[in-house]
Amino acid sequence: MKIQDLLKKEVMILDLQATSKEAAIDEMITSLVSNGFVSDFETFKTGIMNREAQTSTGLGDGIAMPHSKNAAVKEATVLFAKSGAGVDYAALDGQPTDLFFMIAAPDGANDTHLAALAELSKYLLKDGFAEKLRQVSSADEVIATFDAAEEADKVVEAPLVPAANQDFIVAVTACTTGIAHTYMAEEALKKTAAELGVAIKVETNGASGVGNKLTAADIANAKGVIIAADKAVDMARFNGKPLVNRPVADGIKKTKELINLVLDGKADTYVAKEGATSVQSEEKTSAGQAFYKHLMSGVSQMLPFVIGGGIMIALAFLFDNIMGVPQDSLGSLGSYHEISAIFMKIGGAAFGFMIPVFAGYVAYSIAEKPGLVSGFVAGAIASNGLAYGKIPFAAGGEATANLAGVPSGFLGALVGGFLAGFVVLALKKYVKVPRSLEGAKSILILPLFGVIITGLLMLAVNIPMSAINTALNDFLNSLSGGSAVVLGLLVGGMMAVDMGGPINKAAYVFGTGTLAASVTTGGSIVMAAVMAGGMVPPLAVFIATLLYKNKFTAEERDSGLTNIIMGLSFITEGAIPFAAADPARAIPSFIAGSALSGALVGLSGIKLMAPHGGVFVIALTSNPFLYIVYVLIGALVSGVIFGYLRKAK
Repeated sequence: MKIQDLLKKEVMILDLQATSKEAAIDEMITSLVSNGFVSDFETFKTGIMNREAQTSTGLGDGIAMPHSKNAAVKEATVLFAKSGAGVDYAALDGQPTDLFFMIAAPDGANDTHLAALAELSKYLLKDGFAEKLRQVSSADEVIATFDAAEEADKVVEAPLVPAANQDFIVAVTACTTGIAHTYMAEEALKKTAAELGVAIKVETNGASGVGNKLTAADIANAKGVIIAADKAVDMARFNGKPLVNRPVADGIKKTKELINLVLDGKADTYVAKEGATSVQSEEKTSAGQAFYKHLMSGVSQMLPFVIGGGIMIALAFLFDNIMGVPQDSLGSLGSYHEISAIFMKIGGAAFGFMIPVFAGYVAYSIAEKPGLVSGFVAGAIASNGLAYGKIPFAAGGEATANLAGVPSGFLGALVGGFLAGFVVLALKKYVKVPRSLEGAKSILILPLFGVIITGLLMLAVNIPMSAINTALNDFLNSLSGGSAVVLGLLVGGMMAVDMGGPINKAAYVFGTGTLAASVTTGGSIVMAAVMAGGMVPPLAVFIATLLYKNKFTAEERDSGLTNIIMGLSFITEGAIPFAAADPARAIPSFIAGSALSGALVGLSGIKLMAPHGGVFVIALTSNPFLYIVYVLIGALVSGVIFGYLRKAK
C-alpha cells in the first residue's frame, strides 16, 4: 500500500482556520468524523492528546504528525492539512507549524499500513518536498506531489556495504507508539550520515515490530551505536560499544550532533547490567534525565486529582458562601450545608489520592508494575502518617511512636516514591528464584517485601518531619506577640515552602488556632496572612505560563489556567506539579511572593474570620479590596521570578 492510498482527498483541509494547537486538532478530527473515517470524536481525540502529552508531534520545520492507533478509527487514513498563518503547536523547534498529517490507524492496523506511514516520514525529510506541499492549492495537487516524489525515488536501494576506510555506525530508533517518530528519526539519521560520508544501518522498533534488525556482525563492525528511543529496546547486545543514548526527538533534530559524538570518540562505552532493556536507566550520563523522567511520571498522573478535587472543594466553599453560614459556625465553612458537604467529601476523596498516586507512579517509572504498590504505600504513609500505639526499642523499653504517625506531605511522598522504586529495583536484581517461580516473584515476592521495606523506611522519613512541625509551631508561638509584619511575612512564606506538607500545615494550623480568640475583635491577622500566602503559588503559576509561554509546554499552559481557580480558592496544592518538576526555581519564587503578600497583610492589619475559602470568603476580611490587591501583588512577583528563572522548553 502506498501513502497515496491513505491520503483521502475528502478529508484534506487546505486552509486550516485554527490558530491554537487544540483547535487545530479539533478541526482535523471533525473532518475525519464527518467523512466517516472515525466513529467517535472524543475517543479519538483522547488518543491523540494522550500521545501529545508524551512528546509533541510538532516535529519542527513547520511539520506536525499527530497520530493515534485507536478503536474509533474505521479505516486507516492520513489527513493532510495546511495552514496559511501557521499554528503555535509547541513544536520541538518552537516555531509555528503549517503542514499537518493526522494519522488515524485502527487498532488492528496491519504492517502494510505502518509501512505506508514510514514512507510518509521518508518523504517529509526529502529536500524541498515540504516546500512543494506548501504551494499546493487542491487535493489533486497533494496526491500529484507524492506521485512525483515516488517516481523520482524508484531506484532500488542497494544493500549497505561500507566503502574501504569508511566510518560505519549503527542506530536504533523507537517512539512510544511506533508510528511516526520512529521512522522520522531513521530517515533523518540516514540522510545526515550520507551528507557526512558515513555508512549507517538503522534498526526501527515500530508498531509492526523490529525492522532492519541489527546483526551481531553489524554491531561488531560498527564504530559506535546511537540509540534514539523513548521506550525500552534490547540493550545487552551493545555491551562494550561506544554508545550515545538520546530521546527519539534528538534523532530527528540533532542527528549531526549524535553522529559526531560517535565519530569523535566522545561516546561513553556501554556496560550492560543483568537483565537490562531500558535505554534510559542504563546510560551513565543520563542520571539527571532519568530523575526528571521518574518525577514527571508521578506529576502527570497526579495532576488530574489535583484539578478535579480542587475544583470540587472550591465549589463547596462557593455554595456555603452563597447560602450563608452563621458566624459561630465559620469553622464548618465548606461543609455546613448538605450540598457543600457532599462536594467537599467528593473533592476530599480525590485529593486523598493525590499524594499516593504521585509516589506510586514515581516508583512505577523506576521499577515498573512491581514498584506501583510500594509507591502507593509510601505516598499513603506520607499523606496520612501511621496510627499505632507503642513499639519496642533495642534498649528493651517502649516509647510512643507519635512522631512517625504525623504526615510528611508531598516532599515525604517524593522521597518515598524514589525509595519504593529503588527498593523494588534492588529486590528484582538480588532476589534469585528458580525459573519455575519467576511468575510468583513479580506478583508475590516483590510486592510483599517491597511494601514491608518501604513502609519501614517511611517511618524514618515521617519522624523528622514531625520534629520539624513541632519546632515550627513553637517558633511561631514565640512570635505571636511581636510584629504583625514579621509574622505575616513568615507564615505567608511558609505556606509556599512545601504546599500542603508539614511546613505549610504548621503555618496553617497556627493561623486557625488564632481564630477562636479573635472572633470578637473582627478576625485574625495571622489567618489572613496565611490564606494570602497560600493563594499566591497557584496564581503565580498562571502568571508565569501567561507571560513566558515559550518556557512551558502546551499541557503546562493548560494546567496554568486551572491554577486560577486553585489560587482563588486557597488551594495551594495546585502548584505542586510545577514545584515538584522544578523545585530549585519554583519554590524560592513562590516563597518570595507569598512572604510579600503575608507581610503586606500584616502591615495593613487586615483580619479574616474564616479558616479557608479564598475569594469565596473575601467578604469576611476587614478590607476585601486591599486584600485582593496584596494577593495579586505577591502572585505577580512570584510569577515573574518563576518565569524568568525557568529554562525554555
